[in-house]
Amino acid sequence: MRYFIEVAYHGALYHGWQVQPNAETVQEKLNFVLSKLLRAEIEITGSGRTDTGVHCSQQFAHFDYDDEIVEKDLLHKANSFLPPDISLKSIRRVTDEAHARFDAVSRSYEYKITLHKNPFLQGLAYTLRWTPDLKLLNQAASVLPEYTDFEAFSKIHSDVHTHNCDIMEAYWVQNGDDLTFHIKANRFLRGMVRIITGNLLQVGLGKLSIEEMRDIIEKKDRKRAARFLVPGHGLYLNQVTYPESIWL
Repeated sequence: MRYFIEVAYHGALYHGWQVQPNAETVQEKLNFVLSKLLRAEIEITGSGRTDTGVHCSQQFAHFDYDDEIVEKDLLHKANSFLPPDISLKSIRRVTDEAHARFDAVSRSYEYKITLHKNPFLQGLAYTLRWTPDLKLLNQAASVLPEYTDFEAFSKIHSDVHTHNCDIMEAYWVQNGDDLTFHIKANRFLRGMVRIITGNLLQVGLGKLSIEEMRDIIEKKDRKRAARFLVPGHGLYLNQVTYPESIWL
């Protein structure tokens, strides 16, 4: 039987989502706790990866288990054993063919910025010393859905077969000293949101024109785009959606 888990985590202490040698990751912690509680070798598969320091308010992953699970009991026990910066929000049975990564219809991210030093947002938002032009930020963001090939906005050595992504939404919202970039797509490349955010900020600060940003995308100029990569601690994976047909 296949189960989906819904997870939230504060990413500051982790080297991202995916299990890797000699590093603490979110996936590793979840594998360990679920395996202990279910007394079986559990290896979860996530809807995608997040980089070092990136936070998450909604991530999904699936795992297989031979017996029926009392979801409420496992949820309570898992949260008792997980560290305080990882929360299991739900456990739900799905169809046997459902896949947390391949069946995801869309993924949404937010990038949070504070325009003044705020000790209560330390590690939770990127502090920007200059105030960008909100109108320019949104004009630049509105260009993104016109394109599908985002090789320019991906990290080198990304293990992918295509750089095509369908961006459904991209916009900025300002609330006082807080500035948030919202972006939604069917999929994202490694480092893509952080590189896009950095390039849009360059436009908003008057250091890059929209035409120059278009040129970077069209020429697939990774080297130039990557110069504006923003830190991971301002980034949040905040929603992953699935077709209703997978849920039981």
